[in-house]
Amino acid sequence: MSTRSSSDPIDVRTSRDRPEHDASGLFGSTPGTRLLRSATAEVVGTFVLVLAGTATAIGAGRAEAVYELVAVVLAFGIALAAMAATLGHVSGCHLNPAVTLSLAVTRKFPWRAVPSYVVAQLLGGVLGSLAAWGVYAGSGRDVVALSATVPAAGVGTGQAFFVEAVVTFVLVLVVISVATDDRVPGGLAPVAVGAALATAIFIAGPVTGGAVNPARAFGPAVVSGTTTSLWLYLVAPVVGGLVAAVLYDRLLKPTAPPVPVEAR
Repeated sequence: MSTRSSSDPIDVRTSRDRPEHDASGLFGSTPGTRLLRSATAEVVGTFVLVLAGTATAIGAGRAEAVYELVAVVLAFGIALAAMAATLGHVSGCHLNPAVTLSLAVTRKFPWRAVPSYVVAQLLGGVLGSLAAWGVYAGSGRDVVALSATVPAAGVGTGQAFFVEAVVTFVLVLVVISVATDDRVPGGLAPVAVGAALATAIFIAGPVTGGAVNPARAFGPAVVSGTTTSLWLYLVAPVVGGLVAAVLYDRLLKPTAPPVPVEAR
């Protein structure tokens, strides 16, 4: 039974009449405005995210495997939550081309701003990787190739592609839900997206390294010269993100909780 009353406004606009994107962006930002400021925020945010995760991975490279995974997961998850709270109101804190493209496809972000955001994110990934290299005086490039993501031994290309697509599906589903839907309390968004990234890396880390983000994969791969499987980490997260965004936008978001029997 529908909860809409006869007096509720009904959107009768066709897709041609509707605006290019929704007025509200991630974390209360305004999509597509002040691109220089927003792109700078994306550079800074992605820089911090990649630096935090890759520097932790380099430092844990000689430690026990369990500690290494937990440390890297926490570093990435906490860094994303912190950046979402710090920069979310400025640029939306996408920090991930898969997130930006998914929002654009579902008209929550203007296509004209996509190139600026993606370039900024890739640049931030490179700068973060260079900084991680500098933190360990150059040794990180030799220890763990600056934490470049590659499939684990025995993992085929198809399996790695599937894993990266699935875990990015999880991340983008959470992002597009908690950070764009007004029904979700705003204060939960940074914590939720940080937890989603941590969960994704827990799942994918032992199999693919858990990039979950083309920019995170791009920076270490370019700086360390480990580019053999880079295409996989650029394409698979975008595929998984697009599926999540379309699923939420077309199927999950329009729904409402079941109406109690006594209220019918």
